[in-house]
Amino acid sequence: NAAPGSETRRAQASEALLLRIFGAAVARSHRPSQGPTQMNNAICVFCSSSDAVDPPYFHAATRLGELIATAKRPLVYGGGNIGLMGAIARTVHKHGGHVVGVIPYALRAKELAYTASDELILTKDLRERKAIMFERASAFIALPGGFGTLEEMIEVLTLKQLGIHDKALVFLNIEGFYDPLVTMFEHFFEHRFAKPISRDLYRVATTPEDAMHYIDTYQPAPISQKWY
Repeated sequence: NAAPGSETRRAQASEALLLRIFGAAVARSHRPSQGPTQMNNAICVFCSSSDAVDPPYFHAATRLGELIATAKRPLVYGGGNIGLMGAIARTVHKHGGHVVGVIPYALRAKELAYTASDELILTKDLRERKAIMFERASAFIALPGGFGTLEEMIEVLTLKQLGIHDKALVFLNIEGFYDPLVTMFEHFFEHRFAKPISRDLYRVATTPEDAMHYIDTYQPAPISQKWY
């Protein structure tokens, strides 16, 4: 059994580390909740801002938006009005859901923001944007996307690997989009750059329904130390 006060000391140390690296928003998100009324059931979706991607990706985004809205879970996302980002936000609204957009001032100035968001949070930069999305969400789904989507999802995966949080993470592998990334992860495990048990940190889903079922039934498990 842990020594008295050890859990509190670990939590305080983790919060101090987060504060130094990511700022106050992420540090606050790591504090234990004080009861059921403070539990956050929002889902953060990372995804592409490209309008040029193939129709199956848009179909997945709209279906996921419908499922999030009908589950009465708020959507937290990057605040854009284009690509898969715009598609999922509009769909959540179409089905009566709540949309929280988080976007840097620079992108808002380019008129790329979904101004119909129920909450449109403007940030000074991408780091602050990610911190707020992390704070507001209880789970994360990565639809297909480019460099930004990958960077956002890998960051929350790394934080989970380090034991900073235990939120659900899902890669939505539409049309096999994430197959090369999953192969890269397996390469990490084969060559001992990461432990095979790290597969338990995330789910690779092939449909929006599978992704939502995983999140709805998710039970955090103890996280193994990342180091060999």
